[in-house]
Amino acid sequence: MRKIKKRTFTGTTDTAVSEREKLGMEIAREAAAAGIVLLKNENNVLPIEKGSKIALYGIGAANTFKGGTGSGDVNERQSVSVFEGLKNAGFIITNEEQVRDSVKLYNKAREDWRDDILKKCEGKGGAEFFIIYSTNPFTLPENKQEITKTDTDTAIYVISRIAGEGADRHNKKGDFQLTDAEEKEISAICGLYEKVVVVLNAGRVMDVSPLDKHPNIYGIINLGQAGMEGGNALADIVSGAVNPSGKLTATWAYKYEDYPNAAEFSHNNGNVNEEYYNEGIYVGYRYFDSFDIPVRYGYGFGLSYTEFSLEFKGIQEDKGRGVILDVNVKNTGKVAGREVIQVYAACPDEKLAKERRRLVAFKKTKLLSPGEEICLSLDVPFERLTSYSENESGWCLEKGLYAFYVGNSLTDSAPQALMELDKDVITEKTMHICKPEKPVEEYKADLKLVEGRRTEIKRLAGTLPVVSIKAESIAVKEIKYLSNEELAAVKEMEIVKSLTEEQLRRLATGDPGRAQEESALGAAGISVPGSAAETSFCAEDKGIAGIVLADGPAGLRLNRYYFVRDGKMVPISFMFSLEGGLLVPDVDKTEGERYFQNCTAFPVGTVLAQTWDEEVVKKVGCHVAKEMVELGVTLWLAPGMNIQRNPLCGRNFEYYSEDPFITGKIAAAMTEGVQSVKGCGTTIKHFACNNNEDNRMGCDSILSERALREIYLKGFEIAIKEAQPMAIMTSYNKINGIHAANNYDLCTNAARNEFGFKGMIMTDWATTHNGPDCTAAGCMRAGNDVVMPGCENDQVNLSTELASGSLKKADLEACVSRLVRCVLQSNEYVE
Repeated sequence: MRKIKKRTFTGTTDTAVSEREKLGMEIAREAAAAGIVLLKNENNVLPIEKGSKIALYGIGAANTFKGGTGSGDVNERQSVSVFEGLKNAGFIITNEEQVRDSVKLYNKAREDWRDDILKKCEGKGGAEFFIIYSTNPFTLPENKQEITKTDTDTAIYVISRIAGEGADRHNKKGDFQLTDAEEKEISAICGLYEKVVVVLNAGRVMDVSPLDKHPNIYGIINLGQAGMEGGNALADIVSGAVNPSGKLTATWAYKYEDYPNAAEFSHNNGNVNEEYYNEGIYVGYRYFDSFDIPVRYGYGFGLSYTEFSLEFKGIQEDKGRGVILDVNVKNTGKVAGREVIQVYAACPDEKLAKERRRLVAFKKTKLLSPGEEICLSLDVPFERLTSYSENESGWCLEKGLYAFYVGNSLTDSAPQALMELDKDVITEKTMHICKPEKPVEEYKADLKLVEGRRTEIKRLAGTLPVVSIKAESIAVKEIKYLSNEELAAVKEMEIVKSLTEEQLRRLATGDPGRAQEESALGAAGISVPGSAAETSFCAEDKGIAGIVLADGPAGLRLNRYYFVRDGKMVPISFMFSLEGGLLVPDVDKTEGERYFQNCTAFPVGTVLAQTWDEEVVKKVGCHVAKEMVELGVTLWLAPGMNIQRNPLCGRNFEYYSEDPFITGKIAAAMTEGVQSVKGCGTTIKHFACNNNEDNRMGCDSILSERALREIYLKGFEIAIKEAQPMAIMTSYNKINGIHAANNYDLCTNAARNEFGFKGMIMTDWATTHNGPDCTAAGCMRAGNDVVMPGCENDQVNLSTELASGSLKKADLEACVSRLVRCVLQSNEYVE
């Protein structure tokens, strides 16, 4: 029997910045700079030489949001604002006193907001608190300072927004739109300064149309929520120390109403109980591109301080796997830089309607000096060209011509090669899953547009290189569907068979003896203060350790510090894990020795994806894992990888993209980084269709099987097949009438049988608290292995259903076996 580590107090009593923290800051800064997107740069207003004078405005300039709220937050030591970053880089801020005064205004507004939240929550439990907290988010106060001309011709204006879990955003001023006060400030600044740059400090898409009124807004930078080093990273971009290379992973429309499902999304139609995915596969750029709707900033767009030329070199078949495209990239400008090569495919649509184009490959170059060039090979496996046929119940490659568009954005991509398939191929035959009980009236493309594109592609066949593919050369996958019981972890069953029924039940949930009423907040862990939860310690006598799980897709969300007195941790309110501890104003009066758990706050998911750089994402993941080892955490409840279906989703900042392919690739890279450190694992989430936050625990996502498979499951499939994350977290919502946590099709048929997932599946926190149609026993029957964070009602339910026979002991054992396999892989054992 392997020896379980003896737990000690986590963190350190040393107040000095550790070498691990310093390295985390370096990586966070690198990742942030790589993910910042330059949206506009007229008259070469950027870069600005270090030492130059700049007037700096916007309440967010000195109070920059590093990330979102809720489980996506990180309690870091300190965060660098835009103001601090520019000062650190040597810029002279001509209105510095005014900027510093805005900090006082901000802090007073934060304290007033905190006091209001605490007053509203008097006598309320954790779940009630979270509803109040999430539906009353902090908003930046209006900056009423007078704007006057200072000794410079250049001004930077920062627009900031915050969002978080538990509530969706609104298409109104101060949220998706600019406020009247912001527009007034911008007008005043543009009237005083010759050159104006706007910085967008928001974790999501915004309506920036009011900026069009001002011709001297020459620059727009999408900073996003770039983590604790965001201010320094922005200064790197502004100064030209780093050449911007980030590209958008979401489409920025001209107005909110241009998005598909705009009027029906979430609260917009007054129905938060049912969410109809009527747009089908036409999500994000697939919609705008297919329906010829103009956009402000297209998918994959991002400017640079240099220029690149792309030369297509050829296409060839890849031994029955797919095709390979070779592209030569040359830096033709005057400064070093990096470029992202993107490949989009237009697939035949004679039988099965398709989007006009989809992303099928991408690569980011190394840093190229002026005049330097590199040849990149981009693989396009056949599976990226398949579409799901509900009639055939399988993944289909349709006979005909496939056109490959190559460029540095969707808009700027051009057709370069064709692939011709001689016959239809069903590459993978499947069972039907999650079939909708209610009809879904999906969008249909304009037939005139479709026919025109077909004609154009046929015309290209005479001008572009064509690779011919024989259907018989393509491998066809056979899926064997096994039951939950048959999918048990075989090696671990010997241990599982030795457990008592009580131990089985206890292991099937988080440790309810350690969880609190407020566990819905994801701060139920005790061994590591601020952690999300722990698995049960009930079977340590059988060598099964308890493991710690921590939230925070932008880094570990733990308490920044805690206290020890008389050899024991001093209990602190769960609210201390939120907002950097702001909600517990008297915490510093606590007696005891202080232990620090400072973690790195990395850029949010969207900014990381905007790097289009799998290597830098792996580096982030590897560093997170090192912090996990140091602080006693086994599973990181990340990455968040739901599709950004609509720009009003409150949690979009945590997620990577509106596109499932890049979502899966970035999630796989993050997983590879984390799991390169032995004993550490990721938990990809939220599986699946958690694309809105209002009524997230009760909302029913109603969609076609094809849309589910091609858009909302595809990213998970890629991450599983390429990186095998240690765990999956199911989502709160229903999918076509069945809660994700109790959904056998989702957990067993899709994840395990079709995608080949080998790890542990867990619920989101307090999923089973929401009524009789989502139970702990239902989770076990579905193949959802662990109920988190665990409560006594879950134990009662398991006991009752085992006794009645409605839950088979074999199903419970199968689930526990997979938990045991995960635990035995953990960092909780002495090597």
